[in-house]
Amino acid sequence: MKKLIWVALAGLVLSACEQEQKDPKARWTDSAAPAGAPVHLRWYSSEQVSTGALLYRENCASCHKENAEGTPEWQKRDANGKLPPPPLNGTAHAWHHPLEVLRTVVRRGGIPIGGSMPAFEEKLSQQQIDAILAWVQSHWSDKIYAIWHERDIADSSGLQSIR
Repeated sequence: MKKLIWVALAGLVLSACEQEQKDPKARWTDSAAPAGAPVHLRWYSSEQVSTGALLYRENCASCHKENAEGTPEWQKRDANGKLPPPPLNGTAHAWHHPLEVLRTVVRRGGIPIGGSMPAFEEKLSQQQIDAILAWVQSHWSDKIYAIWHERDIADSSGLQSIR
């Protein structure tokens, strides 16, 4: 009888492990990454992330939201035909673009690509833009960052010509 109780208890514990995570920040963790997935060192420092947090709050949060979650329907054009601010936290398309493209969009703004983001080249230095991008990428899981890293390397080595 004791053995049957232990088996039933073990079954309950194991079935609880299989339930889906309800934590909204779970997408920012690496729990879904395969155990053998390569871990890439990030290009930025913790100091850049700290600086970027302040700069993001001052320059970006009013549109892209406090935690970089962006507009819920970011792929749907508004009444003026403009695309709203997308999420930057790894749940939209920012991670599909190489670092140089991300820098260019911040410098030149989103208007040339159908959005309404203003250009920041007159307001922010390259170091400040990099700090903001560091903060943004710090929200990406290791799995998303690893995919981005491979794309960024391919782009910078000329292997990827289509963006």
